[in-house]
Amino acid sequence: MAAMKHYKTAPEDRISLAHKLIYGFGAFVNNLLAAAIGGMVIVLNLGLGMNPALVGLLGALPRLTDAITDPLMGYISDQTRTRWGRRRPYIFIGAIASGVIFAFLWQLPRGESENYYFWFFLIGSFIFYLGYTVFATPWVALGYELTPDYHERTRLMGVQNFMGQLAYVVSPWFLWIMQADFFDDIVDGASYLAIAVGALTIVVGILPAIFLRERFKNPPPVEETVKQDEMVPTLGQAIKKNIIDFFNGFLATLKVSPFLKLCAATFLVFNGFMLVSSFQFYVIIYYVFAGDQELGAEYAGWSGTLAAVSTFCVIFLVTWLSTKIGKRRTFFIAIGISMFGYALKWFCYDPEVPWLLLVPAPFMAFGLGALFTLMGSMIADVCDYDELESYQRREGMFGSIYWWVVKLGMALALGGGGYLLNATGFDVDLNGDQTAHTIFLMRLFDAGIPVISSALAIWAVYAFPITEERAHEIRLQLEQRRGEPPVPGRTP
Repeated sequence: MAAMKHYKTAPEDRISLAHKLIYGFGAFVNNLLAAAIGGMVIVLNLGLGMNPALVGLLGALPRLTDAITDPLMGYISDQTRTRWGRRRPYIFIGAIASGVIFAFLWQLPRGESENYYFWFFLIGSFIFYLGYTVFATPWVALGYELTPDYHERTRLMGVQNFMGQLAYVVSPWFLWIMQADFFDDIVDGASYLAIAVGALTIVVGILPAIFLRERFKNPPPVEETVKQDEMVPTLGQAIKKNIIDFFNGFLATLKVSPFLKLCAATFLVFNGFMLVSSFQFYVIIYYVFAGDQELGAEYAGWSGTLAAVSTFCVIFLVTWLSTKIGKRRTFFIAIGISMFGYALKWFCYDPEVPWLLLVPAPFMAFGLGALFTLMGSMIADVCDYDELESYQRREGMFGSIYWWVVKLGMALALGGGGYLLNATGFDVDLNGDQTAHTIFLMRLFDAGIPVISSALAIWAVYAFPITEERAHEIRLQLEQRRGEPPVPGRTP
């Protein structure tokens, strides 16, 4: 690759550590709510006796509406004009609404029918996810605009990713908490845990709305002239115009080539990881430990803990490396290391030396640790690129579509994982006596699919056009167009 110019971050462009942490609190709330509702839904089966298939539907059906509500909330946030900004009012209201609704969602009445519980939780989930979207979509968009600096954006995303990972350190203990002796039963435990999660969501979630400031309270107008004698539109005309503008903006976003490359790369890396996430447990239990579920679960737990700890380290390393060699090159290196880790599974998942299964975990952590640090920063660069072309700031629309792609990938992966396992010929009744062909396919899918999908992700990002030098040029053009004074401290 050609030599690249490197620009120092000007003091005026830096975000204080306190403000980075406050933005990161939003990531903690975002991940905490997602992990909590996913981890606590088991109560419907274990505590209330619901059919697992219905419980699965309750987890999937409400997320289908995200395809509509996420981009719609992004559009609303982009178009909002208030004295407090475009994002902060929604973050404040959304955090409170999400916390309150989540707490009420788990106050489940006793002695009702399965049908009652299904509809109670389904309707409540739809309302909860609506509040969740009102909070999360503007919060994501706010991060894209907090700083115009190429490297400071990566540092911000590194901090928020680190803070967000803390939620996944806490959430695995939720089942243990709900079953604690001082609760009457698991349903009672869930009701009190939900109140605690809801209160934490409100207290922590409103902090970005209170303490952070937006750069674009009133973003640059579209380059259009409005006739003075133009009549004020009626309510119906205004609604029609907004609907048309929404779909035009949605389609225009999908035509931004650099953004589509990032979406494709994220889908491939994340989907490859999620698609075989369950395979690791099956390979460990039925290949490494010949069907011993207890011992296999223990080693799988240690591997997961090591991966989580490694992810924190990866975030720091990727953030630092990106400021030295750029985001695209760092992405290649990090994803390449994760591919090495996945390939190591073939050799390290060994029945003769079980502890070797811990070796791939730190390498695989480079995949997701780098992905959600670098992608957010690169999308912020895309927002500037898009403004140069469209004269609009559309952080909300970009953020909503990107995270919908993540959710889509997760849904497809979780749904496809079961079919993939069936394709291997796995038979649970055989326990540790699975056929050699089944074990071979399980191992092949477990190691091979993430390697292939990650390689395709590198190919997708290879032609990503926004380098540090190009981002600097775009920024200069935008500042000149807006009439903003240049930042004197920003030098090569």
